[in-house]
Amino acid sequence: MATRLQSLSSAVARWHADEVAIGSPLKADEVALMRRTRVFGATGTVLMAIGALGAGARPVVQDPTFGVRLLNLPSRIQTVSLTMTTTGAVIMALAWLMLGRFALGPRRMSRSQIDRTLLLWALPLLIAPPMYSKDVYSYLAQSAIARNGLDPYVVGPAPGLGLDHVFTLSVPSLWRDTPAPYGPLFLWIGRGISELTGDDIVFAVLLHRLVVLLGVGLIVWATPRLARRCGVAEVSALWLGPCNPLLFMHLVAGIHNEALMLGLMLAGTEFALRGVQAAGRLLPRPLRRPHGRDEWAQWMPMAMLLLGTVLIALSSQVKLPSLLAVGFVAMALACRWGGTVKAFFLAGGSLAAVSVAVMALVGWASGLGFGWLFTLGTANVVRSWMSPPTLVALGTGQVGILLGLGDHTTAILGLTRAIGVIIIAILVTWLLLAVLRGRLNPVGGLGVALGATVLLFPVVQPWYLLWAIIPLATWASRPGFRGTTIVLSLVVGIFGPTANGDRFALFQIVDATGASAIIVALLIAFTYRRLPWRPPLEPEVADVGRPGPPSAGSNPPPPPTARPDAYAESP
Repeated sequence: MATRLQSLSSAVARWHADEVAIGSPLKADEVALMRRTRVFGATGTVLMAIGALGAGARPVVQDPTFGVRLLNLPSRIQTVSLTMTTTGAVIMALAWLMLGRFALGPRRMSRSQIDRTLLLWALPLLIAPPMYSKDVYSYLAQSAIARNGLDPYVVGPAPGLGLDHVFTLSVPSLWRDTPAPYGPLFLWIGRGISELTGDDIVFAVLLHRLVVLLGVGLIVWATPRLARRCGVAEVSALWLGPCNPLLFMHLVAGIHNEALMLGLMLAGTEFALRGVQAAGRLLPRPLRRPHGRDEWAQWMPMAMLLLGTVLIALSSQVKLPSLLAVGFVAMALACRWGGTVKAFFLAGGSLAAVSVAVMALVGWASGLGFGWLFTLGTANVVRSWMSPPTLVALGTGQVGILLGLGDHTTAILGLTRAIGVIIIAILVTWLLLAVLRGRLNPVGGLGVALGATVLLFPVVQPWYLLWAIIPLATWASRPGFRGTTIVLSLVVGIFGPTANGDRFALFQIVDATGASAIIVALLIAFTYRRLPWRPPLEPEVADVGRPGPPSAGSNPPPPPTARPDAYAESP
């Protein structure tokens, strides 16, 4: 035991020594502040994990905490549990805000320091019950339907499994009769998990969380590489994107398949743009017979472009909106080939053919076909106040009721949502043409297109914001964008959830919110001199796209460019 304690203490000592090693971008006092901020944020996620035992989206049956004395206590004091969850979320969000000083200032933290922070904050949530949503139980039910040989795009959990099935009981009543709206790749993975776990709900949830971790890992891998490609400091992009509170709250804790969709899309975009960067080698030229390294060098750009397109197409088989990335990669390739009409059709047609082939292959291999294309509007039954078209329709409908004109909300919803879709189509077309003409970076165009899609989508959930935030974090570096993103992340992260997976009475939410506010205020007062709450003594310069001091183990990013030669090969 003594030997193990010594090895553990030595490992912790090495952890801290690495952060104050010679060559670290931060000074010793800044490292100390950063480390305290990291611990403060980890304290918040620990509180969230403990509170989730009583305030999380626990299963109706097979609850592993039921009957266990200590673990069952939070479920008996739900208001206290909700207070712990809310307080933890606020602490983590404030810690993220303070961490921004070390990601955006003149001396940025290193890649290893922000990677360790992300890992430390995520660890407590990996073993916690699902939070803020019960969508994971819908995943389990739909996967079990596919395992049983039924079509999850035709039958819902109740008719497919029965109302008394262990998975159906935990699915919200709104979704018990609706078919699956997700792509066949995700349900194929879910069917494999279901075949492995059977009806063991805890084991299945843990495996779905591993799938989420795979997606988060791909996000963390791709974000700094795309940021360097766009001339943004990689630590700044990692802080605003993968380290965002929304990712911890809704992807890691909430177990949403957006993690896999975004991970595959971003990784595919990075690989595809590597191929575009050397796209001159892909232009038609007289046949020759290269050998050895010349042969590999000739075909590697093609391989990168093909791999990237395949990954993006696979991401669309989780959720369809990520297919937009293929369009922006195709326009970047056409721009690299001169931006002509011939280049447009050659690049667009080639990548579209690859994408369709991948989608057909996934549908055939999984046995699920293309039924998911007819269930994409399943979620439209939700009237989300975060969707501007839906909000306008709801407000107009209420005005009509007050004026005695009757309730025409449903008709107005159809009109406003259709207008929103038309605006999305027009804006995305304009962005694609801007990339084709070399006026816009494809990563930036993708982020703006996804942002418009989220904003004008018929249904908007808090975690949908990550569709746009993470790609834009790798490209947009203006203080205005970052300020808006910070405010949205804090407001939606703290106030967006309707409490969480369980239903709470209004007085419980009010009591928990008031208690959390008092606890956070006391914590701020107690840690005022030990954490970077106050402004720094020296002025900090916001990163506006120019590279700052290089992080440890990373190269400074290249200057941003939107010219057609942005994808030219390095000399």
